[in-house]
Amino acid sequence: MYNTSLAQFLGIFYISIELSPRAPLIKDRVLNIRNELTWRIYRYICRGLFERDKTTFKIMMCTKILIKDGKLTSADVNMFLKAGAGIDDRNKIFQWMQDKTWLNLKALSKHKFANDNICFFKELPDRIQRNDTEWREWIEFNDPENCKVPDYEEKIKADQNIGSFIHLCLIRSMREDRTMLACNMFIKDILGEEFIKPVTDQIDEIFEESNPHVPVLYLLSAGADPT
Repeated sequence: MYNTSLAQFLGIFYISIELSPRAPLIKDRVLNIRNELTWRIYRYICRGLFERDKTTFKIMMCTKILIKDGKLTSADVNMFLKAGAGIDDRNKIFQWMQDKTWLNLKALSKHKFANDNICFFKELPDRIQRNDTEWREWIEFNDPENCKVPDYEEKIKADQNIGSFIHLCLIRSMREDRTMLACNMFIKDILGEEFIKPVTDQIDEIFEESNPHVPVLYLLSAGADPT
């Protein structure tokens, strides 16, 4: 079902040019068009996605934007997706830690974000070993994504370019079950709060974007009231 044509994109592109705010300076005008296009593409595509796939789409938008801006690399995205899946290290030093989490930790400690010269989390295993109680407490919190990261909180916040992505990778590696919630925090930081709110387009809004040659399809769940 998930197919989008160039004609669809161009239609949204032209609408974005028409409806975005005018500006005397070209760079401001381009920025307005870009913001309007980003928002309309997001709304348009989300209408045709199943609920379970919407966060994935928004993560793809965020990472593509950061890669185009030179703030992320494809290797960084692979780190987020795969974590320690490609590592074989049986020398786990924390008995309370799950094997999968240990492999994720090792992968994270060896990764250089955005072509940095040094690994951001190079000292993470040593820091956990020296501060075992605090780190174990953080990992076992119900919502570690909302809690201060031991030893790294200020360092993560200091990176204004990809600090939120680094934090997301840490949550994904240490508490995989909280990844989706951390994703929403990342999306909010990169795209804005309006991108994490539910998409509730009205029929009249959809009608304005339609034309006589493009049908509008509604997928109704069993028992739904068409009106």
